[in-house]
Amino acid sequence: MRSLVVLAVLAGALLTPARAAHAEAEAAPRAGIHVRDGRLVEASGSDLVLRGVNHDFMWYPDRNSSFAAIKAAGANAVRLPLGIGHQWRRSDTEDIAKVVGLCRANRLICILDAHDTTGFGQDRKAATMAQAVQFWLDVRGALAGSEDHIIVNIANEPFGNGTTMPWVQQTSDAIRALRAAGYRNALMVDAPGWGQDESFVMRDNAEKVRDADPQGNTLFDIHMYGEFGTAGKVNSYLSSFTDRRLPILIGEFSGEHQWGDPDEDAIMAFAEARELGYFGWSWSGNDKQYSYLDLVDDFDAGKLTAWGRRFISGPNGLTTGTREATVYRNSGAASPPRAPQQVRVLDVTSSQVVLSWKPRRYATYQVVAVDGAAETRVLTTNRSTVTLRGLRGSTEHTFAVYSRDLLGARSPRSALVAAVTTPAS
Repeated sequence: MRSLVVLAVLAGALLTPARAAHAEAEAAPRAGIHVRDGRLVEASGSDLVLRGVNHDFMWYPDRNSSFAAIKAAGANAVRLPLGIGHQWRRSDTEDIAKVVGLCRANRLICILDAHDTTGFGQDRKAATMAQAVQFWLDVRGALAGSEDHIIVNIANEPFGNGTTMPWVQQTSDAIRALRAAGYRNALMVDAPGWGQDESFVMRDNAEKVRDADPQGNTLFDIHMYGEFGTAGKVNSYLSSFTDRRLPILIGEFSGEHQWGDPDEDAIMAFAEARELGYFGWSWSGNDKQYSYLDLVDDFDAGKLTAWGRRFISGPNGLTTGTREATVYRNSGAASPPRAPQQVRVLDVTSSQVVLSWKPRRYATYQVVAVDGAAETRVLTTNRSTVTLRGLRGSTEHTFAVYSRDLLGARSPRSALVAAVTTPAS
């Protein structure tokens, strides 16, 4: 026993004060979402892999049906830009309480980001990190007790490009200020370089920033656009964090971008292989020239864009193994949703069939073509009436429908329906 005590004392002496504090924080009991051994976990200790989308609440505060639609698409989380009154309308405590309630009602983990800091140092309109901190201090009351379902993203893309930006010092100061004010939520910090860390400032100084948090409860956020156009760049950057057991997620990415073509396949595949969180940009509402970033058209979940189809149901997409946070799960095993009822054919032409079924609140549906024992996915929608196009004429087609509930559980298959398309004219 004496030798063990001596070894323990020597090991403690080798830790710097910052690392000792970090180790103590890692060992302490936690409430809510927190970092443990480089991973994001819940109070229960369950691993928490966040998968979701960015929803532009700051610009569209009344598009609140989007929360249910995002959940129905398979997400377990949503990232919400908030205005702090510098560039954009300030989100007040009522706005904060509103989004917290919407996230809870729709069983989503919520990341709130102070957005006005985007590109500080190069964008003259951008807010400072200190102004973002003051915003969080002002709305502290609206977030009290939210540690199990809210993550505070201190500042969105807080600096532009370059190696002289004081990202390390100001980010560390911001973390200390929020902890001193009583914030116990997990904190998330964005990379400089418009979020893409083009000079590797965040990558090379991540331990310093982690050690600035007396609670050891900070995770890192990289945005992957044109800087991440190859699988090698994606894998190298993310591996540099996971190899050091530093928690990281991809807070924004897209399938294309005006400044370079992101490798979305590599981003999603690596995130799936390493069980990292990711958030697509964005649900809907981007300016017309950037409409390629919309996952759905005009906030209509039944109108997936090409990016939406890739992101939601493509390889390693949102519907691939996304699990709801345990804080929202019932203690008992939930029964699967019922199969869609009253599936019927409404109309048939030479090239299309219109199907309908009884709608169910907050459900999403998957229509499949059935050929004997084989099924082929046709489309995914949150509507209960759909038009299946591009069919061959003078042919019998058989279809069925599955539904998914808010937990992502899939129902049994509906009854089969058949339709014979008319001869092509």
